Amino acid sequence: MQAGNFIRALFAACLVPVLAAGCMPRPAVSSPAHGTASLGVTSMTPHVTSTGIVTDFADVVQRDSPTVVNISAAKGTSVANMTPLWPPAADEHDPFIQFFRQFSPSQPSQPLLPLGTLGSGFIISPDGYILTDARVVAGATQIRVKLADRREFKASVVGVDVPSNIALLKIDAHGLPTVKIGAPSNVKVGQWVVSIGAPYGFENSVTAGIISSKARLVPDETYIPLIQTDLTLNAADSGGPLFDLNGDVVGVDAPVHRTFQGLSFAIPIDVAMKIEQQLKLHGKVEHGRLGVTIQEVSAPLARSFGMTKPVGALISSTDRNGPSAKAGLRAGDVILKLNGQEITDSTQLPMAVADQRPGSAVQVEFWRDHRAHQISVVLGTMQNDSLAPDASDVSSQTVGQFGLTVRGLTSEERRKFGVAGGVRVEQSAGPAALAGIRPGDIISRVGNTPISNVTQLRHGLQNAGSDVTLLLQRDGQPIFVAIDLG
Repeated sequence: MQAGNFIRALFAACLVPVLAAGCMPRPAVSSPAHGTASLGVTSMTPHVTSTGIVTDFADVVQRDSPTVVNISAAKGTSVANMTPLWPPAADEHDPFIQFFRQFSPSQPSQPLLPLGTLGSGFIISPDGYILTDARVVAGATQIRVKLADRREFKASVVGVDVPSNIALLKIDAHGLPTVKIGAPSNVKVGQWVVSIGAPYGFENSVTAGIISSKARLVPDETYIPLIQTDLTLNAADSGGPLFDLNGDVVGVDAPVHRTFQGLSFAIPIDVAMKIEQQLKLHGKVEHGRLGVTIQEVSAPLARSFGMTKPVGALISSTDRNGPSAKAGLRAGDVILKLNGQEITDSTQLPMAVADQRPGSAVQVEFWRDHRAHQISVVLGTMQNDSLAPDASDVSSQTVGQFGLTVRGLTSEERRKFGVAGGVRVEQSAGPAALAGIRPGDIISRVGNTPISNVTQLRHGLQNAGSDVTLLLQRDGQPIFVAIDLG
C-alpha cells in the first residue's frame, strides 16, 4: 500500500511540469527547408523584405560616405559680434561680476563672424577635385572643405558655371576616396535613391527616397532637365551626391527655390561631368543661346497645327533682337529638329542648344502652316543670369557698409510684383534703415542703372560715392530713397 502511494505520488510530480510546459506559449519557429539543418542563426543584413520593400541602406552609406565633403563658403565682409549688455564692464576680480557671469552667454574667441553659406560636395578624383552646386561657392572669398575623416582643407575654385549650377573645387590632397559615376539614363521612376549631405550643418546626414521624375524642367532655375525626388533636402545639402542602391552617383543635389517646397531635384551626373571637363580645361563653359521661350506641344495643339502627333518644342515667344528672331523664327513655330537631332519633347531643346558653341550656325527644322521648314540660326551666348538667378542671389547676403541684407527674386515674386528684375530686402540696418528702406522692399535701380541681382547691386553701391539714390518697389508703388554715407 505504501509502495503504491509512493508510485502514484511520483507519477503526479512528473505530470505537473509536463502539463505546465504544454500550457506555456512557445516562440514560432520556422521549419527548415528539406535537406537542411537549422543552426539557429538569423541573417544580419536583410535588405529587401518578402514584399520587395528596401529596408537597409547601410551598405551604400558605409561604402560611399567617405567620398562626401562638407563645404563652408565665407562671402562678403565680416560683421562684428554683439557685445553683451550684462554683466557691465568692471574689474575681472569683482565677486559681483564673477557671480553674474555664469548666467551670461560666453563670448566667442573670434572678434568677427564671417558671412557665408554651408553646402556639400563629393570627391571625383584622388588628387582633390570636388564637384558641388555653384550656388554654394559663387562669390565666396574663402572656402573650407571638411572630409569625413575630420581633416580640413582650404579649397580653390577651378570654375563656376551658373547656368548649369555646377562648380568644381580643388584641395591640396592625394589618395582620396572617390565616388563611382553612374548612368542617369539607366535609372527608373520609382526606384530608391540615397543622399548624403549636411542639412543645417549636421554633417554626414543620410536621407532616402524614390525618383519621382527623370526629366523635370524647372523654369528660371537651369536649362537642364532635372531628376525629381521625394527626398527631404535642405539648402545645405546642395552639391551633395545622389546615389542609387549600387552606390553609383546619378545626380548632384540641387534644392531649388522655396516655390517648390517639398520637392527635391538633382542635376544628372552625366551632364555635370561634361560641365566638369570644360571647367577643368578652360575654367568656364560657353553655352549657345537660341533666344526663345518654349512650351510643350499638347495633343489638341498638334491637331490644330496639322501635325500627326504631339512632338517638338512650341515657341511661345522670341527675344526681339535674339538669334531666332533675326533668323526668322516666330511665336507659333514648332521646333522639330536641331542639327538633325529629333526634338520629341520640349525639355530636350534647351540641352541641345546649350551644348552648342556660341557663334555656331545650327540647322533648325520647324513646323509652320501645316508643313516642315528648314532654317539656319547663328547662336548667341547664354549669359549667367539668362536662365537662372545669379548664383550669389540664392541665399541672403549683406552688402558692404550700407546695412542691407538682400537676395534675388524668385520667378513667382517677379510675376507677383510685376517686375523684370531687382533684389528683395531681407533686413535693413544702419544707413539703409535711416534712409527708410524696409524689409520686403524691392530695389530695382541704383542711380540710373537697373539691377537684376546682388552682384549688380553691390557693384552699383560701391561705385556710387557718398550719396546714392535707389529706386524701390513697395506695395506696387515706385519710391526713390537716398542713402547718405557721409
